[in-house]
Amino acid sequence: MTTRAEKIRAVEAAHVLQNYKRHPVVFVRGSGSRLVDTEGREYLDLLSGIGVASLGHAPPALAAALAAQAGELLHTSNLFFHPLQGEVAERLARMSGLPRAFFCNSGTEAVEACLKFARRYWRARGDDRHEIVAFEGAFHGRTFGSLSVTAGEPYRTPFAPLLPGVRFVSPADPDQVRAAVGGRTAAVVVEPIQGEGGVRPLPRATAAAVAEACAGTGTLLIADEVQCGLGRTGRLFYGTALGLVPDLMAVGKSLGGGFPVAAALLSDAVASAVAFGDHGSTYGGNLLACRAALVFLDALENGLVERVAAAGRRFRQGLDALAADGGAVREVRGAGLMWGVEVDRAVADRAVDCALARGLLINRTAGTVIRLLPPLDISDDDVDDGLRRLRLALADAGAAPPAS
Repeated sequence: MTTRAEKIRAVEAAHVLQNYKRHPVVFVRGSGSRLVDTEGREYLDLLSGIGVASLGHAPPALAAALAAQAGELLHTSNLFFHPLQGEVAERLARMSGLPRAFFCNSGTEAVEACLKFARRYWRARGDDRHEIVAFEGAFHGRTFGSLSVTAGEPYRTPFAPLLPGVRFVSPADPDQVRAAVGGRTAAVVVEPIQGEGGVRPLPRATAAAVAEACAGTGTLLIADEVQCGLGRTGRLFYGTALGLVPDLMAVGKSLGGGFPVAAALLSDAVASAVAFGDHGSTYGGNLLACRAALVFLDALENGLVERVAAAGRRFRQGLDALAADGGAVREVRGAGLMWGVEVDRAVADRAVDCALARGLLINRTAGTVIRLLPPLDISDDDVDDGLRRLRLALADAGAAPPAS
């Protein structure tokens, strides 16, 4: 007899573009840090939709707010005012120190907007500066502009040629940064912690070189905090830990608690160069998106950042203990609730499937890195349970024979 999950997968196979390599699980409901599939099996989620389900699954406050808003008004377009967009912008300004916000729907759109606004800034000044300095290992998105500042040939080659004038430098070499930034550089774009690149915090010496080079040449600094920002690391923004003061910032993922919403945040100087019609988004900053963002920002301003910091210390202790066992774990990197666990290649090849068999959701990135991005309000019990299941899954992955 065909199961419900098999029917769902069959319809997808016939009609959905096959650009995702999915695991053979169909989730139908969730609560907190737990998900349930069509067969009624429960999973502990240490991925949170790649850092999106920041308040866990089906959070009551978010569900109630979205239901109430849906009963009043969904969308008006940006041709008119509505009462929520300014409120979200004001709160993001207070948190980030960047007083202007452009709302969109995803992280890649936020990065795209930052790149456009950086170029617009120089054009408004009558300057032809248009080059961008980015970092090896970076991932900023998949639209053409954001893809152009994303490193890694598998992402780039099928869609070349991309935006010209982009130069990649090593995040481990401050001197490369200083040499690359000059009088034709419009902006430097940086993830304070690289996410897809293996959960790699930008070295402090490199961050200092970025700040020095931008200050010395007037180059704009774009901070991509889509994954590491908004409390994910136990700080509002990780760039502050590195002494970075951006002119533009991209935020997203956690902002909507699961609802698509993102923003490009701008300094007054950059914002003053943007004219009516220079950029836009049909859905950007719609009422549902803003209502979701306000629920998340309420949590962020009422103890969530401190909770992330405490849960992060608990994770760090457990992951360090796992590394100390002398098994497959080679290094632990990250902060708060954003962790990368470097493992042997043979273990990495099997770890995600072994974790799934243990009822645990994790992610593999950068070839040999297990990435953990749990909900920001994960409980201590779920942290401990996740560490226990991860230990078992890595043991399973190491003990199993190589795939033929």
